[in-house]
Amino acid sequence: MKNRELASIFEQMADLLEILGQDPFRINSYRKVARIVGDLTEDIEGLWKQGRVGELPGVGKNTAGRIDEYCKTGRITAHQELLKQVPAGLPELLDISGLGPKTIAKVWRQLEVTSLDELQQVIDDGRLAELPGLGQKKAKQIARGIVFRQKTAGRTPLGIALPIAEDLAEQLSRIAGVSRVEIAGSARRRCETIGDVDLLVQAGQGKKVIEAFTKFDGISEVLAAGTTKASVLLKEGFQVDVRVVSKKSFGAALAYFTGSKAHNVAVRGIAVDKKLKLNEYGLFKGERRIAGADESGIYSKLGLDFVVPEIREDRGEIQAAQNGTLPNLLEISDIRGDLHMHTTASDGTTTIEELAQAAKDMGYEYIAVTEHSGSSAIAHGLNAERLLEQIEKVRQADIRIKGIKILASAEVDILADGSLDYPPKVLDKLDLVTASIHSGLAGSAQKVTFRLLKAMESPYVDIIGHPTGRLLGQREAMDLDMAQIIATAAERQIALELNSHWVRLDLKDVHLRMAKEHGVKIALCTDAHSVEDLQNIRYGIWTARRGWLQASDVLNAKTAEELVEWVNARREARK
Repeated sequence: MKNRELASIFEQMADLLEILGQDPFRINSYRKVARIVGDLTEDIEGLWKQGRVGELPGVGKNTAGRIDEYCKTGRITAHQELLKQVPAGLPELLDISGLGPKTIAKVWRQLEVTSLDELQQVIDDGRLAELPGLGQKKAKQIARGIVFRQKTAGRTPLGIALPIAEDLAEQLSRIAGVSRVEIAGSARRRCETIGDVDLLVQAGQGKKVIEAFTKFDGISEVLAAGTTKASVLLKEGFQVDVRVVSKKSFGAALAYFTGSKAHNVAVRGIAVDKKLKLNEYGLFKGERRIAGADESGIYSKLGLDFVVPEIREDRGEIQAAQNGTLPNLLEISDIRGDLHMHTTASDGTTTIEELAQAAKDMGYEYIAVTEHSGSSAIAHGLNAERLLEQIEKVRQADIRIKGIKILASAEVDILADGSLDYPPKVLDKLDLVTASIHSGLAGSAQKVTFRLLKAMESPYVDIIGHPTGRLLGQREAMDLDMAQIIATAAERQIALELNSHWVRLDLKDVHLRMAKEHGVKIALCTDAHSVEDLQNIRYGIWTARRGWLQASDVLNAKTAEELVEWVNARREARK
């Protein structure tokens, strides 16, 4: 919880400095630290207590001092001082897609916009579009960003909510008398965003559990507290509900509070057809409880195979459970490599060797090092000359580091006309090519779909990276004709990426299901910029499962030998 809060503080400090036109070096430094802290798998406070904050890459004396102050006081004085230098409503505008710090500074200084309401006013009266450097197109993009923010308000990305839920569950499990704790709700179904967190506790003395829970750190307000239930608001802004449940009805309660509502309604309908009653207390035949201690017993009594939480959305899983045709969904142990990661050569924070060793420790057979191409200037993209140098470094690392195959790849920008950022003679030297759109995402459906389809005509493109370009809660997906994209990928045997970083999860579950039905391979990758980022693979696995993917649907569930055969077959087809 503290990692996320501290990362958010550093990110906002960087934004505020940029709004104020301050030193770019400090801005970049704070952004880098925000990313490092946000990606940490260890608790920042634990590292601080051990005196190890200075060991973090990119954390200098100044930022280490800020972290020290935060761990001691829960705040950073420099952050508070920066907030005082801008109008109170200005930081809120940073949450709007298409409205970065530089544009905020411009509308503040030139149009005296200091709040969301004032921003909407200058959009409505046309003054925003008239501002030099913006124009009608940018104004419309910002207007869409406001609508998008309103639609996603109250939803928290899984990557933020789940670690907090897991931490709370672990704390609850340490309370005397607690024998079991489970995360329920949309977090258990691993939905990409959640509204609130539901936690179920099995214990005999509910009142003691509730009293202990309401005293946990990180709670900003207790909304309600009784003998078996409590609702609280966290400092992060979302609600957590805790329910204490008896052993005999724990499974029924877990199924009920996991949902989805549509799935529960369908399952209750089957119970009614069998003249049974199903609720959060159990499955009943008359007044007699015939199941309820565990979920599997309920499904079994209803003549259903057990349905895993990720696919409880009433999208065909009930029929499959009745017919015995539920798929063997992808497991993390099926993943044999990661095909999208960045090193210090572009905008990563670690080396080829460090990533390779970390991947090896995870049991991977291979990785692909995929630096940004030259057009991604903000990500220190590589021009053709630098890429050729990087390819040679990858080749040497592959020889030097035993036990893992290291492929030379690149994340090549798809330009405005659909062409690729490198010429064919350079692309031909890569083992694998991922092509992605990083700019002009707000274009019309016709325009952005054309760009992707044009790029897919290249014989060198193996994977389309983060196809829709969305950032959860920050930027909506491109307006794509996804049916056409998937059909073309199937025709040309191009893989589509499931970018596993929790802020992307792109492709989303319904598109993955569509791709599976068309026989399109999915490259399930982390887009790692640090060693810690490799752990985001779990979010990709869960999203893949929500899309009904099996190991046979996933490109990097292939062995190293099978992957090379797949690439070579595509290369032969180019000739």
